[in-house]
Amino acid sequence: MSYLKFDKEQLINLEYSLNREILRSNRAGSYISTTLNGCNTRKYHGLLVCPISNFGGEKHVLLSSLDVSLVQGEEEFKLGIHQYKGGHYDPKGHKYIRNIEFDHIPKITYRVGNAILSVERLLVAKKEQILIRYSLEGDGENVMLRFKPFLAFRNIHQLSKANLYVNSKVKQVPNGISAKLYEGYPDLYMQFNRKNEFVPVPDWYYNIEYLKELNRGYEYLEDLFVPGYFELQLTPGESVIFSAGTEESKPVSLKQRFTRELKKRTRRYTFMGSLKNSAEQFIFQKKNETGIIAGFPWYESNTRQTFVALPGLALATNNHSLYPKVLNTYKKYLKNGLFPDNIFSENTEGHSADSALWFIWAVQQYANTQRSPRGVWLNYSNTIKEILASYKNATSGYIRMTPDGLIYAEKENTALTWMDAYADGDPVVQRAGLTVETNALWYNAIVFALEMAKIAGDTDFVQQWNDMPQKVADAFLHTFWNRGHDHLADVVKDGVPDWAVRPNMVIAVALDHSPLTKEQKKMVLSVTKRKLLTKRGLRTLSPDHLRYKGLVEGGPAQRDVAIHQGAAWPWLMQFFIKAYLEIHGSGGLPFAKQLLEVFEEAMTEHCVGTLSEVYNGDPPHKGKGAISQAWNVAGIYYALHVIQGYKHK
Repeated sequence: MSYLKFDKEQLINLEYSLNREILRSNRAGSYISTTLNGCNTRKYHGLLVCPISNFGGEKHVLLSSLDVSLVQGEEEFKLGIHQYKGGHYDPKGHKYIRNIEFDHIPKITYRVGNAILSVERLLVAKKEQILIRYSLEGDGENVMLRFKPFLAFRNIHQLSKANLYVNSKVKQVPNGISAKLYEGYPDLYMQFNRKNEFVPVPDWYYNIEYLKELNRGYEYLEDLFVPGYFELQLTPGESVIFSAGTEESKPVSLKQRFTRELKKRTRRYTFMGSLKNSAEQFIFQKKNETGIIAGFPWYESNTRQTFVALPGLALATNNHSLYPKVLNTYKKYLKNGLFPDNIFSENTEGHSADSALWFIWAVQQYANTQRSPRGVWLNYSNTIKEILASYKNATSGYIRMTPDGLIYAEKENTALTWMDAYADGDPVVQRAGLTVETNALWYNAIVFALEMAKIAGDTDFVQQWNDMPQKVADAFLHTFWNRGHDHLADVVKDGVPDWAVRPNMVIAVALDHSPLTKEQKKMVLSVTKRKLLTKRGLRTLSPDHLRYKGLVEGGPAQRDVAIHQGAAWPWLMQFFIKAYLEIHGSGGLPFAKQLLEVFEEAMTEHCVGTLSEVYNGDPPHKGKGAISQAWNVAGIYYALHVIQGYKHK
């Protein structure tokens, strides 16, 4: 039995169920996403959303929804639900929901009289294919099921409108049909594992309303195309499998495929089990390359977030081989010591002052898992050397090493750190100059590289860089530390420090190699605990700052301002917890454990079984942004692992 539970009495409450979302993904980069009751409230929702190679690998919604009706005699009970323009719902199938369970996969149970119908959905691991199992439970009478597919065939960021160019014709395939609404798309094969009748009734359904898009200030009305409907009989105790995919299936294999895929899923009996289940959904494979999707539903891969998330995802999936798979994929894309923002995009431009240093940090975490790290250094030494030389020699043009050994980065109207949101075309927090976490990562990278080089006997590298750690450490303390503030400056430009209390200083405290003393670390953590710590992560700005925004709300620009001027981010907790326990030891375990236990509440609040992109800085810290974010899931899992490590010492 899953520990993710819901109030059964509230499932028919629209406000309750529409604000809780479901997400499933696979290693092919496809996903399913909708709300708890099946009513799509975002343009990003759909039952089969997958990358289309003809359109640059961007994700497209093919199957928006599949309405099922239960027909008894002359009566048809429609279990689907859509919101139309003006907030009108039709049909209102949510009123038949009696239970929702989350074990391997979500299971929704409907009841109509004596008939009990359960619905389970999953994606095939490495294919653009959804499988849905409908089971008639109990010992009632035979029923007829009627299935009506709503097709979109459009980019996830756009909306479909009724038009004269749609291809309304379908082709008959074994136990189903195939449809292709527009040129450039693959055929969508919709099939069952048993014979059925398809009734062609092509029609548009107009002005379906997406409430989340309306509230976010975007276009929110869509027209969806329905080619007709399927009918089949089902007797109590029987199940039927529906498949929708970009390849034709053999109907006889669908039941076995569903069972086989179900066994691969991680059960969600515990908090860590649920995080593990979520972590698996971010990893994807493209040809011989392995990447990490930054978040769902609208994010693609993000280089910086990939490196930050990698250690936690490797732990969560119990798969240390994920390190070399991802790192080997990325090192091929290094150019002049820097990485593109997204290696899987046609645009290979980069706008980051720290991603390459996070790469070295990820290699360091990999080395920490190995009994003999020498092999890790041999595999990645050339990449690390190129990165360090690029920073030292100002290869990029916008990143340079200052005479005292620190890293200065500035690019006009460009955010170069993880705080990279833009409002009306301008960076919310540009942070041009000397940034605290970039320079902490720089120091950590040099010390780690020297450690590895000494183990491998790389005397040339050691000789070249041996004096740098002390030089950088001295400059770091001189630049970022001031006893009167008891914390680190966030940015220093032209000798002027910005003493805004932000969480970036916690990264400097938590790295394996830090120029800070234990007493300095303790003071930084004390300020962080007092001003930034919430039950959903660390705020991006202290509430006593004039620019603090505690709520992520309003139009796009207002929301983008808030996410880096006060919103809380869970991923930063892995650094806070690690640093806190290093300072307080086992005596800090009760507090650290308490901080992470409250994240269990979040697992049923926004997107079931996962963590949102950001949370309001103000209580009650409601989830905002993307419904599931890789580095947040990874960071909390990593922090839990750190706590477990201390327990067993």
